[in-house]
Amino acid sequence: YGEFAADRRTFGSPAEAALHLKEKALEFGADIVGICEIESSDVYRGRLITEKYSIAVGQRMRWREFQVVPSKASAIECLRVYFTLGETVIQLADYIRSIGYACKVEHPIGDSDLLHIPIGLKAGFGELGRHGSIIHPTLGPLFRMGSVITSIALEIDHPIDAGIAKFCDSCRACRKYCPPGAIPDERSPEAGKDHLGYDRYVVDTGRCFPYFAKYSYCSICLPVCVYNHKEWARDFEGAQTQAFPTVIMLSSPAPSD
Repeated sequence: YGEFAADRRTFGSPAEAALHLKEKALEFGADIVGICEIESSDVYRGRLITEKYSIAVGQRMRWREFQVVPSKASAIECLRVYFTLGETVIQLADYIRSIGYACKVEHPIGDSDLLHIPIGLKAGFGELGRHGSIIHPTLGPLFRMGSVITSIALEIDHPIDAGIAKFCDSCRACRKYCPPGAIPDERSPEAGKDHLGYDRYVVDTGRCFPYFAKYSYCSICLPVCVYNHKEWARDFEGAQTQAFPTVIMLSSPAPSD
């Protein structure tokens, strides 16, 4: 939280306010921005949110750092984006306060009150993949999310249906390349529905996290996702890259409860 200016900028409509803040988020380093209304199911158990809207921001990770996974380079890239995206949401919050409105930072790696993935889905960032991450139609799953929450009247975005979830039903790349076997074969009716009404895939975190912690944040499931390569012959910034990463399948630690 932070203090906000006494003089308040007025907007002609929620649509105007939303467009202005999206432009500012892009100016501060976001690659994608969306807005949604916060529901109780978006909030961690035991936390309280009084703000009405979430301005969700995402920042892409550099494909060239995921040419070998797991690796030191891919681990550093994960942490780099958490830092730079954190700076973006802090700058956006500072700007909102400077024009006279209260807001709160939901940092991508901080003590967040919000679940970033439901927020991202409602803000139109993409669809929920088999590996439990959002797949954006252009960025694939190689991006990270944070948000700023506020009660400014804002026009909201909506979930998209680009056929990605249906494609995940036939593509099993992330499951085949998951060394601890944490990614499921089938959807789980007991896990509830995603934002398009599909049964969710449930990742076995007891298998995933020990491997993730031991081997450079793993991240194998993200670069092997074919949605990274639909429009990529090169890295976003022009670096020459290979079409599919080199995957190192290491022995898996024992699962944890």
